Amino acid sequence: MLTVTDLHVSYGVIKALCGVSFTVGAGQIVTLVGGNGAGKTTALRTISGLLRPGAGRIEFLGQNITRLPAHEIVALGLCHVPEGRMVFANLTVEENLAMGAYLLRDPAKAATNRDYVFGIFPRLKERIRQTAGTLSGGEQQMLAIGRALMGEPKFLMLDEPSLGIAPRLVTTIFAKIVEISRDRGLPILLVEQNARLALEISCTAYVLESGHVAMEGPSADLRRDPRLRATYLGG
Repeated sequence: MLTVTDLHVSYGVIKALCGVSFTVGAGQIVTLVGGNGAGKTTALRTISGLLRPGAGRIEFLGQNITRLPAHEIVALGLCHVPEGRMVFANLTVEENLAMGAYLLRDPAKAATNRDYVFGIFPRLKERIRQTAGTLSGGEQQMLAIGRALMGEPKFLMLDEPSLGIAPRLVTTIFAKIVEISRDRGLPILLVEQNARLALEISCTAYVLESGHVAMEGPSADLRRDPRLRATYLGG
């Protein structure tokens, strides 16, 4: 569903991505792992149209989206849940979810999607009238994912869903990510510094180092790789 080929992205003279290539197939969870500054977030921001590559090609459902603006990419069904969640702090949970359904023209479908989100994250239903800025970090992450699901995405990109979240909620959110992918057949591209969790729920992994793909393969194989274990899994 998504093919990234020889992607190059720079911030001025600083090269953030240097010839990165990877694919995500239908129904797959694929993860990009690596340290700070490896290029993971840059890859997602480029795919979603927030950054322009210097070279390379991005195809989504067979269409070249490399130069499309972000709002057109979202309309195609490719949705990005950014690092830091970026919820609308002064709006309620209900209003944030409504923003996610902005492109839908069928109110009944939006209502059905909201019921699905509340089924996945019942805590959001309990806090439906609460402003998003007063939620915990974990609740805001649930809201950010729920907001993305409101628009019926065909493909979901998640950037650091465990960042700043209490450990007891991290496991819950990762379990929900797997549930969403399974229930909806939704392919997910996951960027995550918690390599252990990311490799447990994904089928394929790409390890980025200094803007390059240093390792790639089935996640189960990479979990056993001594180089990766030493660097990212604590031996």
